[in-house]
Amino acid sequence: MTKLAVVGVTGLVGQNMLELLEKKNIPFDELVLFSSERSAGKEVEVKGKTYIVEELTEEKAAQSFDYILMSAGSGISSAFSPIFEQHGAVVIDNSNAFRMDPEIDLVVPEVNQPSFKRGIIANPNCSTTQAVGPLNILEQAFGIERVAYTTYQSVSGSGVKGIEDLKRGERGEKPVNYPYPIYNNVIPHIDVFLEDGYTKEEQKMVLETRKILNKPDLKVTATCVRVPVENSHAVAINVTLNKEASVKEIQELFEKSPYVVLQDDPQNNVYPMPLTAAGKEEIFVGRIRQDDTLPNSFHLWVTSDNLLKGAALNTVQILEQVLKIKQK
Repeated sequence: MTKLAVVGVTGLVGQNMLELLEKKNIPFDELVLFSSERSAGKEVEVKGKTYIVEELTEEKAAQSFDYILMSAGSGISSAFSPIFEQHGAVVIDNSNAFRMDPEIDLVVPEVNQPSFKRGIIANPNCSTTQAVGPLNILEQAFGIERVAYTTYQSVSGSGVKGIEDLKRGERGEKPVNYPYPIYNNVIPHIDVFLEDGYTKEEQKMVLETRKILNKPDLKVTATCVRVPVENSHAVAINVTLNKEASVKEIQELFEKSPYVVLQDDPQNNVYPMPLTAAGKEEIFVGRIRQDDTLPNSFHLWVTSDNLLKGAALNTVQILEQVLKIKQK
């Protein structure tokens, strides 16, 4: 008897999680849906059955669950994930609460798998998730020495509030979520600024990349930017390899990957875009070219649906991975 709970079911990522549970036919005998007090009582249909959304409380978190999909922000996760864990559940958390805890696994199933030191598994930041898949392919073939990211992150990365700000701008109204209008604008500011001038989002990408690839000394830098696109992130990656490689060799590696789609025919205007990545599960890679200013260095352009592979899909894929491991 498998008892599964999803926390944060009325948010964008939570809604996608429920759709993926159905689409991928994830097995469970009992499903419990949690949200904040404000959303409690709503009816949600999953696999043809109607569920009443419940308010998450400490008492309910202390019940017996097998698996928890958590998508309710770092504050809620910090408070409730350890309670679920204490009572025997495996928690897969989509927030930033536990990602850099050395005892907690940070997982992208195509790249690594959990060690189960703790009963909590962290899901990475959305931009990191779509970047480390292609980078791991290069790491396995050539080794990676240095990575420089520039992200172009859609407003859905901020949830419903981000989408609403984009629509407010279209109507000529002032923003509520962002410090400046995002409509017709680009904001080089995601999360809070740190003392060194980088933002917390940029710091996340640096630290998470090192942890997922198990390369603590990897040279990584990032600039994270919010763009007026509703869904799907893009990341420009400049990567320095340890061994010599060619554009053709890199293209061939990506062509063989089951989770990467190569779109790299610029002469015919074929390249990844957020517009075509939206709603898709794969990671799209293109614009592969040599950087003539650094040895063994290449540019990659990567796009992916941030609500899917960047969040809900990766969470459900971790659950699938855990279920397979537990069955062995």
